[in-house]
Amino acid sequence: MSCNDGHYGPRYKRRTILSLVLALLFGRSTRAADGEDESDKPPAVDDRFTFLTGPKKGQVVRAEDLGLDGPQIQAFPTAPDGTVRNNRINLVILARFDPASLSEETRSRAADGVVAYTAVCTHQGCPVNMWSTERKAFVCSCHGSIFDPRNGAEVLFGPAPRPLPSLGLKLKDGVVTVASTFTGRVGGTQG
Repeated sequence: MSCNDGHYGPRYKRRTILSLVLALLFGRSTRAADGEDESDKPPAVDDRFTFLTGPKKGQVVRAEDLGLDGPQIQAFPTAPDGTVRNNRINLVILARFDPASLSEETRSRAADGVVAYTAVCTHQGCPVNMWSTERKAFVCSCHGSIFDPRNGAEVLFGPAPRPLPSLGLKLKDGVVTVASTFTGRVGGTQG
């Protein structure tokens, strides 16, 4: 019996539960950016990225930190004053490819082959945190949507209704930096 059917305990939507889990993981609110707190604001021009996990957790991401042809790394945008924009909706995935392998549109937003997309699936807002070595593509860990990072994160497989929004990038002394804001609305369409 599901907790969503009203017969067992309180009614909770899947998104509410996911938000609570992510709040516990990241240790902060998952409310929408409201301008009250710099860390909740969406990525802005000149933000850098800092590693979410691993031995470089919290360090600034440089292009050379990204392996050619994946896998992706997860990162949060970080304002020039050092404020990490660690609201879960700001989580970004970065990957690096040969610029010649990118579609023209993707190449126009990339920085020397480095691409950046939201890590929030367009289906139900789950994390896009897995990698398909065979397809060199991002995979949503909840429902298996697969996105092509070399072609605007178009949906290759699964229930996601649209590509992942991307960020325009530039390199500043080798540091991956935001050049333009997300190309579309971040988040899922269901849930």
